[in-house]
Parts: sequence; structure tokens; C-alpha cells
Amino acid sequence: MAIYNQNSQTGTVFHGFSSPEKGSSLAGYAALIEAHELKVPAPDSLCIIGAIHKKYVNGRWNVFTPRHKPDDTLYGHLTFALKYEGIDLAVLNALFQAVKAQEIEPIVRSEPTGIYSRKIWFLWEWLRDEQLDLGDVIKCNFVSLVNTKLQYEGKPVLSKRHRVRNNLPGTRNFCPLIRKTKKLEQFLSKKLSEETVKNIGQTHPDLLSRAAAFLLLKDSKASYTIEGETPPHSRIERWGRIIGEAGSRALSLEELEHLQNQVIVDSRFIEPGLRTEGGFVGEHDRGSGMPMPVHISARPDDLETLMSGLIETYELLREDEFDAILMATIIAFGFVFIHPFEDGNGRIHRYLFHHVLADKGFVPKGLIFPVSAVILDRINEYRKTLEHYSKPRLDLIEWRPTEKNNVEVLNETLDLYRYFDATKQAEFFFECVEKTVSQTLPEEVEYLRKYDLLNDFIKNYIDMPDRLVDLLIRFLSQNDGKLSKRKRAKEFEELTEKEIQAIESKYLEIFGGH
Repeated sequence: MAIYNQNSQTGTVFHGFSSPEKGSSLAGYAALIEAHELKVPAPDSLCIIGAIHKKYVNGRWNVFTPRHKPDDTLYGHLTFALKYEGIDLAVLNALFQAVKAQEIEPIVRSEPTGIYSRKIWFLWEWLRDEQLDLGDVIKCNFVSLVNTKLQYEGKPVLSKRHRVRNNLPGTRNFCPLIRKTKKLEQFLSKKLSEETVKNIGQTHPDLLSRAAAFLLLKDSKASYTIEGETPPHSRIERWGRIIGEAGSRALSLEELEHLQNQVIVDSRFIEPGLRTEGGFVGEHDRGSGMPMPVHISARPDDLETLMSGLIETYELLREDEFDAILMATIIAFGFVFIHPFEDGNGRIHRYLFHHVLADKGFVPKGLIFPVSAVILDRINEYRKTLEHYSKPRLDLIEWRPTEKNNVEVLNETLDLYRYFDATKQAEFFFECVEKTVSQTLPEEVEYLRKYDLLNDFIKNYIDMPDRLVDLLIRFLSQNDGKLSKRKRAKEFEELTEKEIQAIESKYLEIFGGH
């Protein structure tokens, strides 16, 4: 029998996190993890019962008052967790693998129509894919599984057996969840999609088309730069054209493998398609070649299950009113955490942002958000967002190096990739989208408008070919509106001092000082 809060009279330390109050006791998921010694990543939010009658948040800790203290039982802490913390499928799945049917059945029989007993019953059967020795609920109002005050829900599917609305935003094989935070609610209230359409409606189609073409190329280049690659311009253009087609074809495993073929032009040195060996992100020790992972990919044996789950979840959410940015977060980050291919995962991961936003109609047709370019500007935050998922899981993965200096995972890790909290990733991606809507896209359109004004001035002032006018404006932009001595003596030696001063003056008038 599990013992809860046996050290409640001392300062509580949970997974290396010290609670803000002495004499506090763990509650909800933290108590269940501790009592059952569950090997799962610590939830981002932990609950304790404090000694004083004050409810507050201190970093990772949610401190509740003594009146919130649950019964120190399995049912008591499960009820507390579902009521105040929402659904953590990673914890519940690990718990229900350890808790036998004989411990759940009495809970349901004690309150056969209870809200939380029915939720626990449904989740036990859903996660384990087997039934308890219980008859169906006959008469009772349906209750929603996901508490929409705490987390974002998917499209409800009725379970008549439990009288539960299964509104989980995913399937058994892939179901990340996102908590409702103040930051996410503020982002959603801004209605960024409507703001984009409004801004675009005020932009001349020709100007918008040119801005889109430039941003597409910029995004393609940035995606390679994030991977530490500097490919020839032809490959950057080629991947840019592929990004431009995002959302035009149905997402499937075959489509993802097709994208990999587009990313990896020379596949002589990799095995295309789903990996048949382990995988990791990181470095190799210089001396021994030993793997030094910062992220370990899903086991090859689990890839078909995970990828079919990801595609099924994508289909489920695309038919729903689930927010496009939240959906893009779940699908794109879920993909890169699974890391299904030997190479090309990062670029396809960022392609999926484009695909979901286009498929859900977040952006007008023909316009691609420069997601990778914005991520590149925030590269350190991006890495921290990836590490937020990967780092806590490294200690839960047993592995050994292979002869090829790869990794071979020795324990079961499927659940680490199909059930996770994607809140931090959603907040990061919303920040990227907001910057694109409010800054990157308007700035590019405004630059082109000013470019055209200066372009017209130069052409009316001097008879100069388009190629040279474009080069001149680029040189001025790179040097705060001044034409360097080197450029004056080389490419533009034919210009007089008076002409240069006139052009520099006009540049300052149109673009302003830097």
C-alpha cells in the first residue's frame, strides 16, 4: 500500500525542488509520484498544502491552504489533481500501470455517478486499453474530461459507458496537453489571425507578393542556419518553394518522407524514412567518440505507433475549432521530440509550423510566415524551449553507445513522447507569431514601400539599370544611408559627388536615421 506524505513535518523536497514552506505536504500529482515512485518527468506545476490559510504561487509551487488538503489516499490525491491541476497523462499512465484494477473498482463502486470517480474510471480504461469489472453507468449527466478552465480541449467524443465527454486533444498514441496560462489567454485575446488579415487587406497585392517572396527565401535560409548549415543559394530557393506549398497537401507519413527527400538531396549517407536505429541530438566526445546527448530520440520500435498517433491527432484537431497556433505547437514540437528520421527532422519540424497555420487558414493563401527567421532571432530561447522537454527525460532513459557511436535505448520510453505538457512550447511559439504579425511582416512591407519611393527617385534622377539601382539601395541600407568610399570608387565610380549627396539625402528623408 502506498504511503502518502510520510515526511510532511519537514521541509518538502520533490525531484530537487524545495517547497517554500516548512511543514507543508505534497498534494495531487506530486504526492502520487512520490508515493508510487513513478518514473516520470516532474510536472511544471507542483502542489503542496501549506500551513497557513493563504493560497499563492511561488515559482513552480502552487501552495494551497489546509482546507484544501485531500484525504491521504489514492482517490483523495487523484480527485485533488483532476480538480486543481487538470489532466497529466504522463503521470496518470505511469500510475495506472502500477495501480491494479482491484484498487480502482472500489473507488467507482463507492461513487458510481461521481464526477471524479467516473473520470478516473474512464482514464484507467482509456490509458490501459482494457475494461474494469464494472457495469456501464445507466443514468447520469455527461461530464467533460478536460476541465476547460485549466486546459485546452479537443472535440468531444461521448463515452456512454462512463457518461464522460472525452474532449482530450489527441489520441491514445499521441496526446500532448496545454495548460491555460495568463500569457496564452492574453495571446489568444489578441486574435492574431484577424490582425494579420487586417494588415494584409491594407497592403497593395503587388507589394504583398514581393514581401512574401522575400520572407519565404529568408525563412528557408534561416531554417538551414539554425541547423548550422550554409547550403548553396539553389538549395535555399528550392526549400523555399517547398515551404510555399505548405498546407496544399494532406499530412501523412508518406508526405513527411517526401519532405525528407526534398530536404536531403544526397541520401547516399543516410537511410531515408523512419529510423531503424537509435538517434540523439548532441555532440560526440572528441577523444573517444562517445555520444553526448542533449536529447534522445524515440526508439525505432515505437516510431510507427507514435507517428500514426501524431497523424491521427492532426486529423482530429484540424476538423475541430482548436486554435491554429496551439495545434501547430502540438504537431511540430511533437514531431521534433519524436525525431523519426535519421536526418532532416529540424527543418521538417519548422515546415510543420507553416503547414498547420496554412491548413487551418490562420494566414491568407500565398503568404508564409517567416517562422524560422523569427526563431533564429530568438535562438537561445528556442533552445531552452526544446531543452525544457528534453532535459528532464534524459535521466529517465537508459542507453548504451553502439559501435557506430550512436545510442541504443534499453528501457521502454514510448510514453515520454506521446504524453507531455506542451505549455512552454505554446507560449514560445505564440511569441514568435506575435512578433511576425506585429513587427516582421509590417516592417518588410514598409521597407518595400520606402524602397519603391527611393527607386523611383533614383530612376527619375539618373538613367541607371534596375540591377544597379537595387545594388545601390542595398549598399545604402547596409551602411546607414551612406555610400562607402570603396563602393564609390568601384561599382559607382561614374556617379558625381552631387548625385551621391542627392541620393543619400533622399535616402535619409525616406528611411530616416538609424
